[in-house]
Amino acid sequence: MGDGMLAILALLPIIVVAVFLVGLKWPASKAMPLSYIVAVLLALFVWDVAFPQVAAASIHGLIVAVTLLFIIFGAILLLNTLQESGGLHTIRRGFTDISPDRRIQVIIIAWLFGSFIEGSAGFGTPAAVVVPLMVGLGFPAMAAVVAGLVIQSTPVSFGAVGTPMLVGVGSGVEPLTQITNLSSFIFDAATKVATLHFIAGLLIPLFLVGILTKFFGKNKSFSEGLKVWKFAIFAALAMTIPYIIVANILGPEFPALLGGLIGLAIVIPAAQKGFLTPKGEDVWDFEEKDRWDPTWTGRVELKNNEIYAGKISMWRAWAPYVLIAVFLLISRLTVVGDWLKSVEIVVPNIFGSNISSSWEILFSPGFIFIVVAVITYFMHRMKPSDFARAWKTSGKTIIAASSALVFTVPMVQVFINTAGGAAGYPEMPIALAEGVANLAGSVYPIFATFIGGIGAFVAGSNTVSNMMFSYFQFGVGERIGADPSWVVALQAVGGAAGNMICVHNVVAASAVVGLVGKEGHVIRKTLLPFFYYSLLAGSIGYSIIWTAEKGIFNIGSILALIIWTIAIYIIATNNKRLNAIGGNKKSA
Repeated sequence: MGDGMLAILALLPIIVVAVFLVGLKWPASKAMPLSYIVAVLLALFVWDVAFPQVAAASIHGLIVAVTLLFIIFGAILLLNTLQESGGLHTIRRGFTDISPDRRIQVIIIAWLFGSFIEGSAGFGTPAAVVVPLMVGLGFPAMAAVVAGLVIQSTPVSFGAVGTPMLVGVGSGVEPLTQITNLSSFIFDAATKVATLHFIAGLLIPLFLVGILTKFFGKNKSFSEGLKVWKFAIFAALAMTIPYIIVANILGPEFPALLGGLIGLAIVIPAAQKGFLTPKGEDVWDFEEKDRWDPTWTGRVELKNNEIYAGKISMWRAWAPYVLIAVFLLISRLTVVGDWLKSVEIVVPNIFGSNISSSWEILFSPGFIFIVVAVITYFMHRMKPSDFARAWKTSGKTIIAASSALVFTVPMVQVFINTAGGAAGYPEMPIALAEGVANLAGSVYPIFATFIGGIGAFVAGSNTVSNMMFSYFQFGVGERIGADPSWVVALQAVGGAAGNMICVHNVVAASAVVGLVGKEGHVIRKTLLPFFYYSLLAGSIGYSIIWTAEKGIFNIGSILALIIWTIAIYIIATNNKRLNAIGGNKKSA
């Protein structure tokens, strides 16, 4: 079978997701079983993979799903504990004191705090932390989920203290004999990755506020979000400048963590002093909740009860989130992490295959969430009945979330574990990537980010995407005469951007706030920032790779120039559109 036809067949499980989940807006609980069935049929009858291996991949997927549900449960439990104690009421008041404007709040919480949590823990933890926090502050559940996913881009390549680079890229390219010093290669690739993220990430806070006002505002206007463009760019640079400096000096472990932390230290005091923030009638907020679209809300209902006023001090209210950040950091930087990892549930060689599963239950962010929830019970001097209610509510929410994940993750594992079949074909992800590479030729660097994004889309992880494709991307770079390290860097950036749209993350983030069955609605809103991020990074990478040979004006530089021209034009003409909105209000 030709590479082109093989690539088309490998694409089928993704096409099913795109058509039914995104296009027809089916819930993941219905669309993902179809995708799983297609992946299984392809594995058995086209790739000719032995049934025990397919079954083993499915069981491994179920075990991974359980580990994810454990994290989600912990996040929901902490949210409900803070709700029952009154801590969320205090946090809500604190953010209102910084700025009552929802656009400013989403930048601080999702972009800056989310980047810090991503740098500390990665693997979807930011969504488990910042999404329920935003819902607790009065954001629609869908708005919180979309915001939590959009920022799953710039910080992700250096998430979990550099895991996508150190483990993902490292293990992916380790077999290559051309690389004589692996540590040096990863450090060099990390500086290239940081450069691409620095450029593409500059507009992510703008996408955040634009999407917020376009899809969740009264006037459905992207322009209302862009009205705070100066603050958005300021917040972007406050994170990305330390980010790129750290990447070039310290390597891949700390750019996202320190970038987010330094950004918070710069932006929060500036916002408190009113720097570039809206005042008076320019403050933007959502409409009253009874006017929200029913698709925006989830099963997690949070009370805004004034009886909590003054009950919990600001430092006690924020202490659980501080503890989460500290515990996550300690668990991943010290010997404590090795001790936590020693408690491991292992299922080796499932059904006699080479597929094994393990669960480091104490190392899981879910365990840390639960520990902090228990600490919060004592710290906030809660009643046992209130804490019990938090557990009960969390249990009901997690049951509703499980139906989608028990098919999503097994589909991913079957898709990935299709090597070694009797047909002799490479595993589905590699077959798909080879088809794209053969079709693109020297233009391939523009598509390298999309390959990384597809890897994250199906695998739910930048780390796994890098593991799958870094070796392949390096080889394509050599084949077309490009610097392979730049092509691998494009892979890592695309793999990070793919987190915005991957079903795995969407289902998990939605489940945290009970937004089950609306995953397609979410992906439709994150597709544009994903496409922007991948295309801009790919274009810049192409330009850097081929400028010496093709000159400064090449396809890549022209595409990047067009994207930036459009962005500058939209910002420069924003006041005209705002005035038009104001005029329509008056005439109405």
